[in-house]
Amino acid sequence: QVLLVESGGGLVQSGASLRLSCAASGRIFSNYAMGWFRQAPGKEREFVASINWSGENTYYADAVKGRFTISRDNAKNTVALQMNTLKPEDTAVYYCANSNYRSGAYNAVGDMTYWGEGTLVTVSS
Repeated sequence: QVLLVESGGGLVQSGASLRLSCAASGRIFSNYAMGWFRQAPGKEREFVASINWSGENTYYADAVKGRFTISRDNAKNTVALQMNTLKPEDTAVYYCANSNYRSGAYNAVGDMTYWGEGTLVTVSS
């Protein structure tokens, strides 16, 4: 069992930055890839970013490439999502997820084993 707790969401204006954090406990954190996903009202949950077990390889959805950065600290069992130049279309509940794979290339919703409760990000225009 893995417990994931997200933090850092909030209400910001368009163009602002936010940093989301996810603290993990349970199985060996450094063995698995991690991902961030989001779900806007009335929409399907979608991939945002993922990172492999070591942190060397990262993957991004086209919509956030160049604006968001995923990182992890295996010593602290945390993964972060730095979000810059936020847009109203980034408004969603953001979820941290623990993969069943070491590679972050497996980043579909179905590739994730454990999920956090989510943190709401609202970007006003």
